Amino acid sequence: MSIGVGIFLMVVGAVFAFAVRDTWDAVNLQVVGYILLLAGLAGILLSFYITNRRRRVETDAIDPAIEEEYRVVEEHHRDIKE
Repeated sequence: MSIGVGIFLMVVGAVFAFAVRDTWDAVNLQVVGYILLLAGLAGILLSFYITNRRRRVETDAIDPAIEEEYRVVEEHHRDIKE
């Protein structure tokens, strides 16, 4: 579910929850509106979570050249201290 669909659900839910005052014996439209508001909010939050999770690249890899440079610097500091 994208952000746009979540916003759409929230708008439709807000209309049902706050603007429609019609009564229907089978369904309470205010409850349907609140459910759509919550579904839209959950969709937006889920979309943000999935998008941010996809952007992160978890890796422990270090460039070998940089790793070698750190090793040389650390060995040089050990030699100076001793």
